[in-house]
Amino acid sequence: MSLPFQPLVFGGDINVYSVARAFHEAYGVRTIAYGMYPSFPCYNSAILDYRVCPNNEDMDVFRKNAQAVAAEFPDKKVILLGCGDNYVQMAAHCRDSLPENVIAPYIDGALLDTLINKEEFYKLCDQYGIDHPATFIYDKSMGHNFTLPWGPPYIAKPAESVTYWATGDRTLAKVYICQSWEELLQSLDHVYAAGYENHMILQEFIPGDDSYMRVLTSYSDHNARVTTMCLGHVLLEEHSPHGIGNHAVILTEQNEELCRKIKGLLEALHFVGFSNFDIKYDRRDGRYKAFEINCRQGRSNYYVTGAGHNIAKLLVEDLVEGKELPFQMTKNRSLWRMVPKGVAFKFTPKQYHQEMRALIKAGADHHSLVYAGDASLRRRLRVMKNHLGNIKRFDQYNTVPNEE
Repeated sequence: MSLPFQPLVFGGDINVYSVARAFHEAYGVRTIAYGMYPSFPCYNSAILDYRVCPNNEDMDVFRKNAQAVAAEFPDKKVILLGCGDNYVQMAAHCRDSLPENVIAPYIDGALLDTLINKEEFYKLCDQYGIDHPATFIYDKSMGHNFTLPWGPPYIAKPAESVTYWATGDRTLAKVYICQSWEELLQSLDHVYAAGYENHMILQEFIPGDDSYMRVLTSYSDHNARVTTMCLGHVLLEEHSPHGIGNHAVILTEQNEELCRKIKGLLEALHFVGFSNFDIKYDRRDGRYKAFEINCRQGRSNYYVTGAGHNIAKLLVEDLVEGKELPFQMTKNRSLWRMVPKGVAFKFTPKQYHQEMRALIKAGADHHSLVYAGDASLRRRLRVMKNHLGNIKRFDQYNTVPNEE
């Protein structure tokens, strides 16, 4: 049976693969993806028509690729998704100039630019009553002549990530966790020497290991009404220099008060499409504090699909079938991971292990890359290589949690 739509995504990482898997599970369709490199996990996947385009991050090339797919499927609605902030930004800014059969479910470019700038995001948090860590906005002109009202460790991260990564400096870290004032100053000097010009966000470190983190993924329909919210309790993150903060193990949970608060912000902003919030629980005052919003599905988005809310179905039922989706918050418990079971149990607090084992036994355990619909011998060997790489990397950079 011919489907009335064709998914089109931009990027080449696990975010892309997870979106493609959701579409393949729900509809059996292969997703077209444009990525810059012929790299795992998307290249040579059976569920993707992966097209290598080295200039993919150029706006004109991005637009031409979207136009090409629209012409390839003139009788179908092409659902266009970006799987990185740069692609989302381009999609938002050119959404109204794309071919008629292309749907780019994003807010307008001006609002998106505001939200992805962490400095502006924290202003909105203050306006709508969303808690966030104590924050200082650092400007390059300050040099070393500034003070902070809190002590170490200090958090430093770019206010604007698109231009940050556009510097092309592979030595830059996603987030700097500085154990001393001298280390903070060295990190700031390093960032600006790399060519980044925007503000840096300096924040108080909220105590607690990875298991104090939360991730909230929401879908807002074309009428800017939040329909689905899935809260994940992060049990483990990556700690390698380039992967720091990437989720590795998530257990879904429910927190209606937190979800309602974020829902109010999204609907007040008339947000559409997927949003993804990084949040940490502060045991000192019992509050959940937001770090940032991603105006897209996160790289760990398969935790949502695994919990029973297939993200592809949300898009299709809203944008193609025109259904009015009911509001739902994830209630059932589900386990998601990007690492082998041995790594998941070794580096997560023991207090969660009993439930993790029960969910695995019940079949409520999901690994983004382990998919029967994409399981050729070549693919399985490549996934096994990924498992071995994770075992080595987590042993190198992560520490076994201290049990209180």
